[in-house]
Amino acid sequence: MPAATGGDPASPRTGVLVVPHGVPPECPRPLRLGVLASGQGSNFEALVQCSRHGALRAEVVGLVVNTPHCKALARAERLGVAATVMDHHHYSSRKALDHALVEHFRDLQVDVLVMAGWMRIVSPVLCQAYDQRLVNIHPSLLPAFRGLNAMERALAAGVCITGCTAHLVVPEVDAGPILVQAAVPAYPDDTLATLAPRIHAQEHRILPVAVAMAGQRLFERP
Repeated sequence: MPAATGGDPASPRTGVLVVPHGVPPECPRPLRLGVLASGQGSNFEALVQCSRHGALRAEVVGLVVNTPHCKALARAERLGVAATVMDHHHYSSRKALDHALVEHFRDLQVDVLVMAGWMRIVSPVLCQAYDQRLVNIHPSLLPAFRGLNAMERALAAGVCITGCTAHLVVPEVDAGPILVQAAVPAYPDDTLATLAPRIHAQEHRILPVAVAMAGQRLFERP
């Protein structure tokens, strides 16, 4: 598990603060993870690599993408992870898509479902099926800059500190309980091209921790 502690000393522009500090205990058995992605899939790959290298006691058993040309598909093929395209254009509603997702991931016996750059608003269907087990990663320090284009809006607002948040998903967009956050500095000369890599690096760091925390909740239930 990546250490969830203070800054990286190599450069003043790489220093971060991650909270909570420390690493959650391992789950009693390896978690079965399902991942949803719409884009590059770097957080998907981070979860796979953490699982395979022993930093996260889990296995990514399936990826679903909602666009047939999603770059995450190429990562899944390279990593040997089963991937499925469920094009949202082929479903009559968000609920119809989410019902199909629930059926798919239940067939895979998924413990925790991770929205790793899933660019779709989910319905209560998915939230209820994976209550307390549906994790999202968002590129801002929630509750600031909820929704789309969070990094662009942070830059436009002139913030000095921004970051990323891993949280549990509820029907209201980006409003679920926060699990882990990483704060990174934003500089006056930053652009999306310079800020995004710093935030993405911390997403890869905190998402496995958040997944482990969600897994703990699963095993703590009566």
